[in-house]
Amino acid sequence: MKTALTIAGSDSCGGAGIQADIKTMTMNGVYAMSAITALTAQNTTGVRAISEVTPEFLEQQLDAVFEDIFPDAVKIGMVASTQLIEVIADRLKKYNARNIVADPVMVATSGSALIKTDAVQALTERIFPLAALVTPNIPEAQVLSGLDIKDRNDMQKAAETIASRYGCAVLLKGGHSVSDASDLLCSDKGFEWFEGRRIDNPNTHGTGCTLSSAIASDLAKGFDLSESVQRAKEYISGALAAQLDLGQGSGPMAHSFDLRSRFSEEKC
Repeated sequence: MKTALTIAGSDSCGGAGIQADIKTMTMNGVYAMSAITALTAQNTTGVRAISEVTPEFLEQQLDAVFEDIFPDAVKIGMVASTQLIEVIADRLKKYNARNIVADPVMVATSGSALIKTDAVQALTERIFPLAALVTPNIPEAQVLSGLDIKDRNDMQKAAETIASRYGCAVLLKGGHSVSDASDLLCSDKGFEWFEGRRIDNPNTHGTGCTLSSAIASDLAKGFDLSESVQRAKEYISGALAAQLDLGQGSGPMAHSFDLRSRFSEEKC
């Protein structure tokens, strides 16, 4: 069975972060492992508190995983501080980690900031060059590229800028665009669009975590980058289309994954 490691923050309501990553990896047929960067007190409406782990403890988690069950892919999510980013970069280089997918989590779906300003530079300089793929959404891509994004042409310019600046392939997610939910892959093979229709579903908490974890899962299983993105796109679209509603509370509820999806029957 193939394996995948998620390095991210814990989401107490279970819709994003480590919890969404583990659910997604499991549903996509790989053995999921985790290294937690922070505890959060949050739900689908906002983040109430964040408690980071120490750099020393994160290092111990990563060593424990890599020395025992070497991951076939690594997904990196929420990392809030420069010190933690430095630890992750050092350990990934030490163990020659492969199939790294970096999701530059800067702002939660609810609008809460999840990374310190000085950590953005460390993320781009230390983590991005190690990554097989970086998966920013449009607001994150605007920060990373320094460009305004209003249409598909702008998406291409921003993705190309990020890819050339940091030496990595980029999947620019179009979910924040006005017209559709199409994503753009910029790699050494050029541009490739993954078309998607906008699904009327308020339950979008954790969609970015789910998509990047699904991509990492497929990379772990040996699919190439383009096919991994396509399969992950189908997976997240299916989860959104299922309209999972947990039925309690006043806020939008997390979808995480769709138990009825065809992926639940896929062999490892």
